[in-house]
Amino acid sequence: MQSEPLLALEHLHVAFGETVAVDDLTFAIGQGERVALVGESGSGKTVTALAILRLLRDAQVSGAVRFGGEDLLGKSERAMQGLRGSEIAMIFQEPMTALNPLYTVGEQIAETIVAHEGVSPQQGRLRAIELLARTGVTEPHRRVLSYPHQLSGGQRQRAMIAMALACRPRLLLADEPTTALDVTIRAQIVDLLLEIQRDEAQKRGMAVLLITHDLNLVRRFAQRVAVMERGVLVESGPVERVFAAPQHPYTQRLIASRPQRHVTPVLPIAPVLLDARDVSVSFATKTGGLRGWFRAGRFDAVSNATLNVRQGETLGIVGESGSGKSTLAMALLGLQKTAQGSIEFQGRALSSYRGREQTVLRSNMQVVFQDPFSSLSPRQTIERIVGEGLALHRPQLGAAARREKVIAVLREVGLDRTVLARYPHEFSGGQRQRIAIARALVLEPRMLVLDEPTSALDVSIQQQVLTLLTALQGKYNLGFVFISHDLAVIGAMAHRVAVMQNGVIVETGDVERIFSNPRHPYTQKLLDASLQG
Repeated sequence: MQSEPLLALEHLHVAFGETVAVDDLTFAIGQGERVALVGESGSGKTVTALAILRLLRDAQVSGAVRFGGEDLLGKSERAMQGLRGSEIAMIFQEPMTALNPLYTVGEQIAETIVAHEGVSPQQGRLRAIELLARTGVTEPHRRVLSYPHQLSGGQRQRAMIAMALACRPRLLLADEPTTALDVTIRAQIVDLLLEIQRDEAQKRGMAVLLITHDLNLVRRFAQRVAVMERGVLVESGPVERVFAAPQHPYTQRLIASRPQRHVTPVLPIAPVLLDARDVSVSFATKTGGLRGWFRAGRFDAVSNATLNVRQGETLGIVGESGSGKSTLAMALLGLQKTAQGSIEFQGRALSSYRGREQTVLRSNMQVVFQDPFSSLSPRQTIERIVGEGLALHRPQLGAAARREKVIAVLREVGLDRTVLARYPHEFSGGQRQRIAIARALVLEPRMLVLDEPTSALDVSIQQQVLTLLTALQGKYNLGFVFISHDLAVIGAMAHRVAVMQNGVIVETGDVERIFSNPRHPYTQKLLDASLQG
């Protein structure tokens, strides 16, 4: 490592109007070094990364951001465009909003390579396939032709990683690079980043700034760690020292945070809310032909899935990205057409609900999506977003009563009334997820489908949300379908668990039995990977 740091932040200050996001931040990253930046959602981690790349709009930024000795805050936009992607690359937290929905992931990866390295489009496409394979995407020759919406959350995140690594940057800003990944792929991605960083460190001195709430990832990947709280750097140092003897109370609280199991037993007489039998979901696929690409064949995303959920029960669904978890969830909600099988809610087939009955059904079956930013309207205030369901399903409530109910549910998820007039883009990923949870809970549904509801949350807020969901389940006797790649979260929340592999439920049963004595090799693999993490 050379004496002059690759990146040096000097008294960095970022504010949005009167709101200070980063306050007097000073730290450096040496060439070839791996540094982790950790803290709660809203602590200023992502804002710091965006300030480095000069991607903040309507923000007052002062101080200095020195890259290779030159202050980036003084450079022209054209000069910054030359640096972004080639010298400094970023893996964004929410790939669905970072990827262009009009182009295939292969085209987007190849475009970066062609623009910065001057290779032919064909060579760029071959490199894109290679990068997708290295980041753990199955069937890369097929996935290179997929559009972002055709990939699972984890697959989109891996495509983002491939794009960021395409031009071998000197500095990689990784904003929650494993958030959407299951435990088996997470270790693979971390090993991949380590391998590439070490290789590129010898050639170009590539350094990595890792932004994450996953403390296990910090332990495994980083050499130094910097802890932020409310925009202020409260502690930094070598990973071994900080984790072994944290000095600041906030750091101590972060390290001590972990999901705690507080599950209320399901009553033996609890009726079945949801009953699904032999459910299958298929999609058309692209197959190669002599004169181009045409649609032919079929991809079975879910095959013969059978499960049920009782009142007051949480059914956890786990499996690798692309295993069919989210597709199955959409089918259970009646939002995805099934090829075969039957789905009943409260003893009645979903297909039999019509007109006003279907509206009532929707109020009783709510969902929290994995990507909160794409599911929240950017043109509506938080009050309008959370209260929209009340306006539709509870028209008897007046404006004042509706507002008070919105304020109450926001308070339950850790937000206050000051957020009512703000918009989704003004919040961090974790804060947006809490807004999405509030929107689903405000109608007091009978069943809630939660698709990775804590994936964007830091460890200290995660337990708060899990405790909230458990309390609401006990209070309203709710049934949960809880989809997660985090086995610790499933262990804390679920009564029963279904394990999916390649669209098939390979094992199901009580959480305690599955976690202590897994019978299927794939379940054993998932649990082993979780313990290693």
